[in-house]
This record gives sequence, structure tokens and C-alpha cells, in this order.
Amino acid sequence: MKIVEIIWIDSIVEKLWRKHTVSIFEVEYVLKGKHQCRLVEKGNVKGEHVYSAAGRTADGRFLIVFYIVKRGGKALPISARDMDKSERRIYGRA
Repeated sequence: MKIVEIIWIDSIVEKLWRKHTVSIFEVEYVLKGKHQCRLVEKGNVKGEHVYSAAGRTADGRFLIVFYIVKRGGKALPISARDMDKSERRIYGRA
């Protein structure tokens, strides 16, 4: 799935930093780079589902980003955090 644009909401940006110390630059690096994507759950709006992207930042940090795919290849990040041990193991196998 190719992401052409990332939509940012100020409250989400603030939450990512305050709760998980994840910057928008790290999230964008994961979403625009090589990552493992999977469907997390179907959304309430037709065609707008929640996905996760597991990847590494430029500094080597292992992140998992949760986002909603909007029409036109746009992504709306809703959360991001460091991968836990099991997620890193799965990421390393792929």
C-alpha cells in the first residue's frame, strides 16, 4: 500500500510525544519507508480501515504505527509506540 500523504491532527501529535516520545518525523520515516503492514480492524466508514506499520526509524528505533487509510492514499496516524519483544521478533523474521 503506497501512502502519498500523511494527515496530522495536533492532538495526536501531542499525544505521540507526551505518551510515547515518538516524533512526527519518526512516524513519517516508517510510513514512507520499507515497513510491514497489516490490517488491524475494519473501520466504521467503508474503505477506511485501521492498519499497523512496523518498521525502523533512521536512528534504528523499532516502531509500530497505527493509522487509518483514507481515500486517495492518505494515512491518518492515530498512535505509534516502540515495538514490544514479540513484535520485534516477528518483525525480524520477515
